[in-house]
Amino acid sequence: MGTAHDTESTQPVLEIRGLAHSLGTRKLFSDLSLTLRAGESVAVTGPSGSGKSTLLSCVLGLVKPAAGSVKVTGTDIVGLRSARLATLRAQSMGMVFQFGELLPELSPLDNVMLAALLARTDRHVAKDRARKLLDDLGVPQAKTSEELSGGERQRTAVARALINEPALLLADEPTGALDTETRDRTAELLFGLPRRYACGLLVVTHDPGIAARAGRTLRLEAGILKPVSSGVSE
Repeated sequence: MGTAHDTESTQPVLEIRGLAHSLGTRKLFSDLSLTLRAGESVAVTGPSGSGKSTLLSCVLGLVKPAAGSVKVTGTDIVGLRSARLATLRAQSMGMVFQFGELLPELSPLDNVMLAALLARTDRHVAKDRARKLLDDLGVPQAKTSEELSGGERQRTAVARALINEPALLLADEPTGALDTETRDRTAELLFGLPRRYACGLLVVTHDPGIAARAGRTLRLEAGILKPVSSGVSE
């Protein structure tokens, strides 16, 4: 799989400006800003309820903020119609969830292919890409994803997120369900992706050890993102 994005590009793959959002009377974000370019990784930490997962939902266009802009590859997704948003999401974003969220009855190959087919990729092209990614990420062949270990399932989820060559990769507690050894191997793989596949990576995590692997660590506090420089993220 070749790199589809120029790591030296000056245009951010993600640019958030002046983001504001509340849940009821509780203000989650207040003038929140973030810039992420291809080849870079950012980890966002913070206590439960601070809005980390909601921030990812805003980036995915699942939550509409009260104010501000969220630009993905130069397009402000706030206010986009659903069809255009779905197309942009399929073409430019990949998502890795805490529990993988694979279809257990499907093989790893079919799980990864499915994401490409939903983006209207030719079936033969999708199959070739999926096989290459699974080989690159060290996922063994299996009849169903239930046969895989936890780490193998998560690597399959990473392959699925990469299949459409996204400019922006998002991960929500991607190692939270793994044992320590598997967590470390998965984190090493995950934070190697930006340069390997020329994408930007935004990770939400409670784990300071995982966050420390990112190029930058930010803490979501009082509605804004603050740089973490001490190596202690929580």
